[in-house]
Amino acid sequence: MSMIETPRPPFPPFNAETAAQKVRMAEDAWNTRNPERVSLAYTQNSVWRNRSEFLSGREAIVEFFTRKWSKELDYRLIKELWAFHGNRIAVRFAYEWHDDSGHCFRSYGNENWEFDEHGFMQRRIASINDLPIQESERKFHWPLGRRPDDHPTLSELDL
Repeated sequence: MSMIETPRPPFPPFNAETAAQKVRMAEDAWNTRNPERVSLAYTQNSVWRNRSEFLSGREAIVEFFTRKWSKELDYRLIKELWAFHGNRIAVRFAYEWHDDSGHCFRSYGNENWEFDEHGFMQRRIASINDLPIQESERKFHWPLGRRPDDHPTLSELDL
């Protein structure tokens, strides 16, 4: 951790409350679609596997997000805690988006996260599948940005 970085609570080892808090914080950050802001949750040398892409370091993460959110338009994400132990959290998620031709998708996936002692994610492993859907099938309709607290969860939406 660099001397200018502020630790990112909650810290491991996680319990049910702090793991769920970390998941919601990640969801909120990703829903900003701000690559630089989101990248600050990761260690300087964070290692990722996202689908078939392998990344290392914040600069690569920023480049990844920039590409992602220029392709995945009107992106809205919900993450849900699946399991946790020590400094690791497993998450399931779904997000909805459309491409520049107006084709809509719901992307489903699972992530495994590993954190350092300062609360930064040092490893992220994600498996994701895309399902083409019709605009009428979209379930995530809140204004772009943070999901409202009263919006249904993945489990409540039966996703």
